[in-house]
Amino acid sequence: MANLADSGERREFSTGAVRDIAEGKGRCDLLPLEAIGVVYSDDFLDLIDRGIHRDPSYIRDAAGVFTKRHFKDENTALLELAVHYEDGCKKYGERNWEKGIPVHCFIDSAIRHYLKLRRGDKDERHDRAVLWNLYGAIWTILNHPELNDLPYKTEDKNVHPERTESTSPVGVRVE
Repeated sequence: MANLADSGERREFSTGAVRDIAEGKGRCDLLPLEAIGVVYSDDFLDLIDRGIHRDPSYIRDAAGVFTKRHFKDENTALLELAVHYEDGCKKYGERNWEKGIPVHCFIDSAIRHYLKLRRGDKDERHDRAVLWNLYGAIWTILNHPELNDLPYKTEDKNVHPERTESTSPVGVRVE
């Protein structure tokens, strides 16, 4: 198995999907990301916060920003991401993530890997893990809306009138 950290312990979701345990790692999805983004001038964290509290399409914007900053180009990012999916198949079984994992779990893990990448940790490919979790969150929002447990300020978790394609902060297409 490649560089996926493994505690040896698993948590299982009601959908049958499994992931490594989260206990003892902190809850990065509960951090005040907007405030942290302002203090550290980090628009990636601000976009994630907007995705959590305002509109899920900001998570797509965050993926675009992250890709541009941490990979040579989009194709390189996707090829690296494919390696992470392959490693995940070896650890959890093929298509485990498609069974359904709550969106907050993906966000929590994406932020944790992002902070480890910023800190310079080399224990695993944190750049790949950030993307994997962001795309997992996006896919789950689109395909398992019942698992979208983010705390939006409006009742509709998929469409927000204040957000249009022209207001996308990084030019990522939003519907």
